[in-house]
Amino acid sequence: MLAYTIRRLLMLVPVLIGMSLITFSIIHLIPGNPAQTILGEQATPQAIAQLEEQLGLNEPYLIQYFDYVGGLLQGDLGQSLRTNADISREIWPFLAATIELTIFAMVFAVIVGVNAGIVSAWKQNSLFDYTAMLIALIGVSMPIFWLGLMQQWIFAQELGWLPAFGRSNPRDPVETVTNFYLIDTLLSGRPDQFWNSFRHLVLPGLALGTIPMAIIARMTRSSMLEVLRSDYIRTVEAKGIHQMTVVYRHGFKNAVIPVLTVVGLQTGTLLGGAILTETIFSWPGIGRYVFDAIGNRDYPVIQSGILVIATMFVFINLIVDLLYSYIDPRIKY
Repeated sequence: MLAYTIRRLLMLVPVLIGMSLITFSIIHLIPGNPAQTILGEQATPQAIAQLEEQLGLNEPYLIQYFDYVGGLLQGDLGQSLRTNADISREIWPFLAATIELTIFAMVFAVIVGVNAGIVSAWKQNSLFDYTAMLIALIGVSMPIFWLGLMQQWIFAQELGWLPAFGRSNPRDPVETVTNFYLIDTLLSGRPDQFWNSFRHLVLPGLALGTIPMAIIARMTRSSMLEVLRSDYIRTVEAKGIHQMTVVYRHGFKNAVIPVLTVVGLQTGTLLGGAILTETIFSWPGIGRYVFDAIGNRDYPVIQSGILVIATMFVFINLIVDLLYSYIDPRIKY
């Protein structure tokens, strides 16, 4: 297992180098003078020269790249042109908000999707099977912005059960330590704030987790149908073992690899920032952070945001690969 892990980590090196080259090239791919594009047509030559020096654009390409990589290795993501703040510090609250939202959405998607898929395969062609797959089909096809708006209308406006916007009550701000509100409210000994933050998390989390839930349910069903037709499953059933034990312990364990692949890909996608969901629910996540930076032509923020998102996606794929070898030891050989 250790040798396999080391090999997978070494394989990440060229991927990370390629990512750094692509993100570094963003500013250089801007047509014309990047500093002129950032500052606008009315910028003075002095302002353009000052920005070129600030961004290091007056240095040779290779020197700029190595300076960029050197800063990354020290945790320096650069400086925002709009706020003049260090991006490595400024980006963390937005990233933490997206991670918290993604974890909630994926927990919902995995619990509901996996169990729906297992039972649908177990009770193939039953009423539950047809109903679950119909709901999954609707979930995949439903536009996320429409679902979010409908949730706000029903559960926030009409029923008044849940808040529609933000991460917490603005009149009672959370004392941030980790910027994960559910953790920070517990650390500060405020169960009322914890409950309030959790309620703010429900609607965007359910909206964001609907499509992954539907995809996971369909993939689980397909994988389980193949496994449940295997000879060893019939052998286990012939021994008189309880049907639920056969399905969950013996069946799902051998059907989990394709499901795990989908879970990893969906998690990486959601961590990349669900801009529509974050916009509809005013959720201050990484997607909106990068989107606002695009509107403000804050290219260092765009550059760093893309790099952070891509790095998270790569490491999630690494975790999935390591889980493969843990679930099925044959993979690492």
